[in-house]
Amino acid sequence: MLMVIGATGSVGREVVDLLLKDGEEVAAVTRDPGRAALPVGVHVVEGDPSAPGGISEWPDGTEAVLLNPRAVGTAAAHFLAHAAAHGVRRVVVLSAATVEHPAGHRRFADQFRAIEQTVRDSGVQWTFLRCADFAANALAWAPQIRATGIVRGAYPSAATSPLHQRDIAEVAVRALREPAHAGRAYLLTGPYSLDQRDKVRLIGEAIERELAFQEVAPEQVRQSLLAQGLPQDVPDRLLGSLADYAKAPGPTTDTVERLLGRPALTFRAWADDNAPAFLAPAAGS
Repeated sequence: MLMVIGATGSVGREVVDLLLKDGEEVAAVTRDPGRAALPVGVHVVEGDPSAPGGISEWPDGTEAVLLNPRAVGTAAAHFLAHAAAHGVRRVVVLSAATVEHPAGHRRFADQFRAIEQTVRDSGVQWTFLRCADFAANALAWAPQIRATGIVRGAYPSAATSPLHQRDIAEVAVRALREPAHAGRAYLLTGPYSLDQRDKVRLIGEAIERELAFQEVAPEQVRQSLLAQGLPQDVPDRLLGSLADYAKAPGPTTDTVERLLGRPALTFRAWADDNAPAFLAPAAGS
């Protein structure tokens, strides 16, 4: 049995689907089974992994766990102790590239370093997937693109190699199933570097619409995000990273290709997959 913590997230859900397709037994932890819409065949575990004792049921024979740090929060050590006590032998952690390639405010990278150290200290075997920014972060632009075709943002030259969530999921599945990945920290990125204008252009190609990126002051972006009710950490995380990536691009590796035996999926492929999110609804629909 393989357990997924964060099973309703973009990566977690991909992992669940891939494991089921491969005939694996999958346990998915969710706080709200009624809204999770998990596929048939999944062993649904109701619980809150961020609360001590929040998971009351551990399916028999659970060998490995995919751990999303955001799902466990400050309860990571407690969660891992319970996992080990119930026979879990391996943990695969969704970590961040900033652990080894710092960018943005240090406290955010420190949070991932802390979860990695907690996992090391737990005594279970571990694999760390240190991910570059997700291509799916571009979904935040969808309302602007649908409404005006113009993305207003700061630091247009900020460049990263964004990851398709399917690549992360496929690497995670291998790490969950194959003990040979234990003790490895993988730096995962997309196949090439793109700045923000490049990303907007590629979304435009996917939806066959001419789009534009309009630069605005970072403080204007900050105030806009806060006005939407988002917590202070969101603009801090976003703008801090973008400011550094405007000075020097984020890393680019071939790790995905080496692990999967095929090239990493491109941002354009992600944009094609998610084109409907950027299209305005048809009149009368």
